[in-house]
This record gives sequence, C-alpha cells and structure tokens, in this order.
Amino acid sequence: MTDLVLVRHGETVWHAENRYAGLTDVELTPRGHEQAARLAEWAANAGLEGVWASTLSRSRITAEASAAEAKVALRVDARLRELDFGEGEGLTSAEMTARFPQARAAFEADPAEHRLPGGEDPREAAERFVAALHDIAAAHQGGRVLVVAHTTALRLALCRLIGVPLGEYRRLFPRLDNCALTELRLNAGRPALLQYNSPIGAVR
Repeated sequence: MTDLVLVRHGETVWHAENRYAGLTDVELTPRGHEQAARLAEWAANAGLEGVWASTLSRSRITAEASAAEAKVALRVDARLRELDFGEGEGLTSAEMTARFPQARAAFEADPAEHRLPGGEDPREAAERFVAALHDIAAAHQGGRVLVVAHTTALRLALCRLIGVPLGEYRRLFPRLDNCALTELRLNAGRPALLQYNSPIGAVR
C-alpha cells in the first residue's frame, strides 16, 4: 500500500488567460512560487518518503522546496509530463474554436477519442502516466509520496485508475487548482481516492 499525493504545479504565466500548456516550458508566476512555498510548508510535516516531479520546469521547481523540507531527494520522471496539445499549444479555448472549430467541438464532446490536431493521444498519455505512478508506488511501498505534475495528465490518470471512461475527465474532474492536494491510495491494484483538490492546510 502506498499513498500518492498528486499535485498540479504552481501558477504559470499562461494561467490568467487559461492557455493550454503542454510540453512548452512555461515559467511560474510570483504567485506560483508562493504556492510552491506553501506546499513546501505542508510537505515538512506530511510524512513523505519521496518527492517526484515531471521534467518540465514548472513541475520540477514547484517540487524542489517540498523535497528540501521533507529531507528527501527530488526525483524526476519524463512519463509524468503533460500532454502535447499539438496545434492547441499556447492557445485559449476561444482561439482554438476560431482556428479549427470542428476539431475543437469534437474534442469537447469526447477529449479522449478526439485529440487536438497534432496532439498526443490521451489514451497513450494515461497509460504512460499510470505506469509511472505504479513504479513510484512500488519504489515507496508502505509510504506516502508527493508527485508534482500537470492537470490534464493527472485527471486522465485518475480516470484510468478508478475505472471510469477517459472521455469523462473534463466533466468528472473539472478542475485541479494549483498546488491543491489530491491523494490516491494504491493497494494491490485497488486504488482508493482519499481526497480531491483539497486546499493546503485543510488536511495533514
């Protein structure tokens, strides 16, 4: 049994306009750095045995202070990266609708079946992300681990792990706030969702 605390990185410079940030290495805002600092305050007394992050800087930088406060080495895994949104990268929903209206409408109807033009297959992304989580859980059996990653990849992984259709991720998990806590227990292949999108300070 391993408890994974899944966290979206701190706020980025694209956050205010809600631009899609996949593999683009977008910087944190000052508020994003403050969110990372509050996460680190939580991490200091959270009983963590490990801290992991994706290779993208917004995830890695968010996780660095938490690893230091938890007194563990930060480890990175490229499988924890965000989806590649293809032609949607850097655009808002409205800009996508203007540029490729049919593809955007299909994506909104079923985002797993209809990826954005040129983007990564969400089903493949879910598989790589879940594989990473299982490997992390195996490396910290019986412990509690912080995993700092990205909103779409995290929501897809949650759907895959709890057994709901991937195409429902935008409806079932409409938001993941920056540096909020989502905790999942992996126990012999039977996942349990312990908390979802909890503000820092609401729980231990």
